[in-house]
Amino acid sequence: MKKLMTAVLGSVALAAAPMAVSAETTHEIKLAYDADPVTLDIHEQLSGGMLQLSHMAFDPLIRWTQEFEFEPRLAESWERVDDLTMRFTLRDGVQFHSGNELTTEDVKFTFDRLKVSPDYKAIFRPFSELRVIDEHTFELVTDEPYPLVLNAATYIFPLDSEFYTGEDANGNDKAAVIKHGNSFASRNMSGTGPYQVVERQQGVKVVFERFDNYWDTESPGNVDRVVLTPIKENNTRVSALLSGGVDFIAPVPPTDLERIRRDSNTDLVTMSGTRIILFHLNQSRVEAFQDPRVRQAIAYAINQEGIAARIMKGFATPAAQMSPEGYQGHNPSLQPRYDVERAKELMAEAGYEDGFTVTMMSPNNRYVNDDKIAQAAAAMLARINIKVDLKTLPKAQYWPEYDARAADIMLIGWHADTEDSANFFEFLTMCPDADSGRGQYNAGNYCNEEIDALVEQANVETDLDKRTALLQDVEQRLYDDAAFVPLHWQDLAWAARKNVRIEPILNVMNFPYLGDLVVE
Repeated sequence: MKKLMTAVLGSVALAAAPMAVSAETTHEIKLAYDADPVTLDIHEQLSGGMLQLSHMAFDPLIRWTQEFEFEPRLAESWERVDDLTMRFTLRDGVQFHSGNELTTEDVKFTFDRLKVSPDYKAIFRPFSELRVIDEHTFELVTDEPYPLVLNAATYIFPLDSEFYTGEDANGNDKAAVIKHGNSFASRNMSGTGPYQVVERQQGVKVVFERFDNYWDTESPGNVDRVVLTPIKENNTRVSALLSGGVDFIAPVPPTDLERIRRDSNTDLVTMSGTRIILFHLNQSRVEAFQDPRVRQAIAYAINQEGIAARIMKGFATPAAQMSPEGYQGHNPSLQPRYDVERAKELMAEAGYEDGFTVTMMSPNNRYVNDDKIAQAAAAMLARINIKVDLKTLPKAQYWPEYDARAADIMLIGWHADTEDSANFFEFLTMCPDADSGRGQYNAGNYCNEEIDALVEQANVETDLDKRTALLQDVEQRLYDDAAFVPLHWQDLAWAARKNVRIEPILNVMNFPYLGDLVVE
């Protein structure tokens, strides 16, 4: 029988459990991120900030390593039973912050909640059920063969089912997922993670203290208290680190990389990310874009390496495809193809030697230097007589325009939630279909049913070698057809005081495993 305890701390009600109090030296670190978690309900929003919270206060079944492999967490082992079924075994003796013990009942409760979460249900759509075998064994079952079962399992952070079941003092369902609402789960939490939230002032700070009964006794982490302060302004955030006001910051803006490198008291860590930045060419709005030679000409006219070097200050990895290195679909034979003379030849072959005029839209505060990227691309297209009427907008105003396909060329950045190539294709290049959601963000209205069929085939291929070949073929065909214009993968950067050993806990998914952080 589970035992439930709760406590109220400040304005946040949390599951109570012993706090980390020891005669030994304790370590506190101060983090400055560009934003803080918008809620305590980890199923309310799918975002980097919420995934960071999930890894601090909860634990996933499995998680990614820096080498893009899976490592066990709350699931100590797994095996494929058949083409539709993957069986998992939970660790024994894992406690929630409330004192309740983790069982498959909690995993089933969490799975059912993910299936109705507006932000997560798409990830779990391929799954028909979670089948409980016993207290520590369960199976994830799909409707058809599905190769990304383990990818999806990285998003299952078991919730304390007893803690979140029933009604709150106002008669509201504790399990309800309410977007931007004042729900029980948005104010209360009970996870299995290394930290508990002990104080939270939205937009001001969040204070975490280490959970004394944390299951992972082999974790090297020695930080007992974490104070997260949101500092939106880049310069202020960097200055706070360099002055010693905080110990660890993210993200680090490209304009301050050298400033931090020159500081003898800080360490800077950078790595190529997995978010692709690209342009869509709207074939429904511009007849010329229906000609693959024109699309290829534009691809040849855009200097990805120049943008990465000059506009991004080296804080980007030039791209010729969507799939970054480490993804199954990454095709190492594809390289940026900047060649203005070849671009002019293709424009002439297509009958557009004199060019034409198009509109372009870009956000100006969503991606790193997004407006400057668009300006540079417009200047590059002028060299092949394509005149660009550019409009940049704040992200809040840009997304409605993007959804309306309001310009001929539109910029977007995309990170695959499943850390898999097929996710890019499903949303960005597949023939748009409102019923299935395929091509939902395909602002180019590009459509190639043969390529889509290869993606669909890859989505049910569980042999990883065969699946890799299929996805690499998709990247090659999209490249040959110039279905879109890839620019770069946006790099990631973090910085910390020299005694804060951040490099071992970082990853390209951009949610550091702070529970394993060591302070010397």
